[in-house]
Amino acid sequence: MTAIKHALQRDIFTPNDERLLSIVNVCKAGKKKRNCFLCATVTTERPVQVNVVKVKKSDKGDFYKRQTAWLLRDLAVVDAKDAIKESPEFDLHFDKIYKWVASSIAEKNIFISCIWKLNQRYIRKKIDFINVSAQLLEELPKVAEESVPSGENQNVAGGDEEVVDEYQELNAREEQDIEIMMEGCEYAISNAEAFADKLSRELQVLDGANIQSIMASEKQVNILMQLLDEALKEVDQIEVKLSSYEEMLQSVKEQMDQISESNHLIHLSNTNNVKLLSEIEFLVNHMDLAKGHIKALQEGDLSSSRGIEACTNAADALLQCMNVALQPGHEMLQAVTQQQQRFTDLREQFARRLASHLNNVFVQQFIELEKGLSNRSYYLSVSGHDQSSTLAQHSIELTLPNHHPFHRDLLRYAKLMEWLKNTDYGKYEGLTKNYMDYLSRLYDREIKDFFEVAKIKMTGASKEGKKFGLHGSSGKLTGSTSSLNKLTVQSSGNRRSQSSSLLDMGNMSASDLDVADRSKFDKIFEQVLSQLEPLCLAEQDFISKFFKLQQHLSIPGTPVSDAEEVDGGTLSRVHSGPQSISSENHMIRQMMIKIFRCVEPELNNLIALGDKIDSFNSLYMLVKMSHHVWTAQNVDPTSFLSTTLGNVLVTVKRNFDKCISNQIKQMEDVKISKKSKVGILPFVAEFEEFAALAESIFKNAERRGDLDKAYLKLIRGVFTNVEKVANESQKTPRDVVMMENFHHIFATLSRLKISCLDAEKKEAKQKYTDHLQSYVIYSLGQPLEKLNHFFEGVEARVAQGVREEEVSYQLAFNKQELRKVIKEYPGKEVKKGLDNLYRKVDKHLCEEENLLQVVWHSMQDEFIRQYKHFEGLIARCYPGSGITMEFTIQDILDYFSSIAQSH
Repeated sequence: MTAIKHALQRDIFTPNDERLLSIVNVCKAGKKKRNCFLCATVTTERPVQVNVVKVKKSDKGDFYKRQTAWLLRDLAVVDAKDAIKESPEFDLHFDKIYKWVASSIAEKNIFISCIWKLNQRYIRKKIDFINVSAQLLEELPKVAEESVPSGENQNVAGGDEEVVDEYQELNAREEQDIEIMMEGCEYAISNAEAFADKLSRELQVLDGANIQSIMASEKQVNILMQLLDEALKEVDQIEVKLSSYEEMLQSVKEQMDQISESNHLIHLSNTNNVKLLSEIEFLVNHMDLAKGHIKALQEGDLSSSRGIEACTNAADALLQCMNVALQPGHEMLQAVTQQQQRFTDLREQFARRLASHLNNVFVQQFIELEKGLSNRSYYLSVSGHDQSSTLAQHSIELTLPNHHPFHRDLLRYAKLMEWLKNTDYGKYEGLTKNYMDYLSRLYDREIKDFFEVAKIKMTGASKEGKKFGLHGSSGKLTGSTSSLNKLTVQSSGNRRSQSSSLLDMGNMSASDLDVADRSKFDKIFEQVLSQLEPLCLAEQDFISKFFKLQQHLSIPGTPVSDAEEVDGGTLSRVHSGPQSISSENHMIRQMMIKIFRCVEPELNNLIALGDKIDSFNSLYMLVKMSHHVWTAQNVDPTSFLSTTLGNVLVTVKRNFDKCISNQIKQMEDVKISKKSKVGILPFVAEFEEFAALAESIFKNAERRGDLDKAYLKLIRGVFTNVEKVANESQKTPRDVVMMENFHHIFATLSRLKISCLDAEKKEAKQKYTDHLQSYVIYSLGQPLEKLNHFFEGVEARVAQGVREEEVSYQLAFNKQELRKVIKEYPGKEVKKGLDNLYRKVDKHLCEEENLLQVVWHSMQDEFIRQYKHFEGLIARCYPGSGITMEFTIQDILDYFSSIAQSH
């Protein structure tokens, strides 16, 4: 086996830079074939590659060849078949299972052991060895060592180092030494055994020389041993001295331990004293309120700016002292408990004093504002009693009182209100309630007087105001407490008299409802909204700043109720924690609702009055109100102003829709005279006026979509009712009514360029054109009646199959009959008939639309068309006859022109 191994190494693996580590002679299980060899090899170059190679003899048997090779990393399982009972069979699991039978069990075991060692050394993936003895995977059995030649045993199973070490070649010096040694012996190559014996003898000689050299050095060894004994004695002496030194240091160590323990106790005492001092300094620094602050809280002047500032600083300092974060155990100190009680007493005392002072300030400001209201009420009373006076004479302007000076004075207390909110919510809530009570009564009077002025300005002098129900119980205006403050717009019972219509423009005359009057109403309504908007925004801003509803601070536990009803609403709040943004916004809205509770009813009354004066005022109000709602929502979509104006806008939109519905109803109820011609219908003319007015009002408005929807409803109503009136007309032909009115509608839409009515504009034009053509054909009829009948017969014969050039051979339609018919229509008779037709058309058409010439020109075109048709039939059916009409196209043009000029 050794010779085979060397031969395989030389012939197959050395050329491939591989080293053969183990070999086993095998054959395939169950088959009787020639034996082959499985070889375990490693490459000599890095990176090292481990292979399992199958080698077999060539067919001639003169040399070995490499048949198959597998990478060891592809080997999954090595199955030795039985770990207890030895068997020469084993399996290798590569891409498939290869079953082998070894020539001997020893070779099999050596090969498997080699595979295991190569796996441990080179392959990260561990191969599964099943049915293999654990002892075999650690070291080779002794039987294997005995049965395998020594050279193979040393190469393959001699231990991990033999397997693991890489193959080392001789270096140049070693090769040179071997060559010199071999040159010194003549038979080194020819007789290798003799050369080996010679080398063995020389080795024995060298070993003997080495032994003699060792024996010669015995004297020197004895000297060395003597020196070592002396060194050991010196070491013993040094150890004795060290022991004495250690005993001496032991007492010193005990003394040092005592000193260290004493120092530790002193350090611990100092540390405790420092910590105690730190705690005392903390309590003194954070829970000591200056005497000046105490005096300010007890006696500080809350009327002057300097006193307010001092009280504010003192209150902040008190709050800081009360909110200091105490460490566990501080509350058990009597001094801390006493100081906390003192702070609590100071807080309650100052909170009572502050709440009482602010209540007095509210009352004083309320009294001052009421004085101004009394003067304004006097002028309103004079205006009501003096029937001949006007508001201008008394110089009463449409303005609301300015509360900015009072807000400015109160804002000085804003920080104190915040302090009160954080320390005593009950008193803060009481002040909030008192402020709302005072302000709601004040604003009720101011706003009602303001709307009283607005209503009087809208209706003119008070005498005219009676026309719309603006009178008191005695028929006169009686000032701020008069019935004008309780104004309600009364329903008249007849809706047609309450709102303007497209027919009569309301219950006032046309002269009363000119552009100036409507512009005056628009300005007054805009002025009302412009005065209300800054008033509400200023008050809301003041409430937010003064009552600190934007600060989300914790509120020390002051037990109060969870909610309070405010005029049907709920004033919600959070007490023992931060207030959410939504709850504070809700509180602001509830305060505003109570303070300005009369704004929405007064606005609704004003809108109802404007609608009663002229329902077209709803257009102005819709535009103005929409703009102010849009502006308010951009600022704060959830604010009181935005919500209130939004609610009022719904009422305005409802009035606008009623206005449109009433216009359509008025169209449906229109009646026309049976004795006079119809002309342009009233609601058609009024639609033009409405559209022109609406376009001027809604220019660049936010609610353009509402107007477009109204346009579509109105125009469909106009179209429907024009056809209805045209069908009912007895004096004027239906086509004339349709033609004139749709021409007017088309002209109106073309001039105003209303984009949403482009389809209706095209429809109006089409209806106008269709009915113009229908009227022309109907009115013109058959001006050459007999001639028409004659040629109708000619066309009937042609339709029956008679050729056109053969029609003249028909007895009833020969040339003589044609000449006879033509002679009955000389030019003079034709002109006379056309003159009568012109007079008839003139009676049908109205002067406002000026369509007479248009209709006459259309009739001229239709007449010429019929004339050319007759001429064509004569040319085709009577060719070469020389028969022509007794008048020409030029004669027709002259007839139409002269008739038009004569009239």
